[in-house]
Amino acid sequence: MLKDISREDLELMSYTDISYHILKEKGQTLNTPAIFKEVCKLLNFSDGLFEEKIGDFYTSLTIDKRFTLLDNFEWDLRERNLSKDDDIDEDEDEEKTEDDVEEVEEDEGEEETEDDLSLDDDLEDDVEEDEFEDLPIVDEDELEK
Repeated sequence: MLKDISREDLELMSYTDISYHILKEKGQTLNTPAIFKEVCKLLNFSDGLFEEKIGDFYTSLTIDKRFTLLDNFEWDLRERNLSKDDDIDEDEDEEKTEDDVEEVEEDEGEEETEDDLSLDDDLEDDVEEDEFEDLPIVDEDELEK
């Protein structure tokens, strides 16, 4: 429990770690200011510090995958809101293979027409010729020397 953690140890924890424990212990959803007020209360922060840091706190909650923002604009723990569909979606995202990437690349390549390809080839030829234009030509005899 958070009450049992010393103030020094709490100060070493991130705001999101403290928030995780708050939501876990309370067992209910809370909005951003309510959670951060609890954090500030535990750390004995002033009201001025609350106002100064609440924007950064909100950002850290949105980034941390342990939390989810509900339709009523209150935060809850993601673990309490996962359905079977969510578990499947997360697993599918993590298990992309090289074949999946190749399929996407092939699909993107099919969108080009033959006219597009010939234009690209012409541009590549022009660039290549320009690159070698200033290089001196050396005979084989000069190379052997």
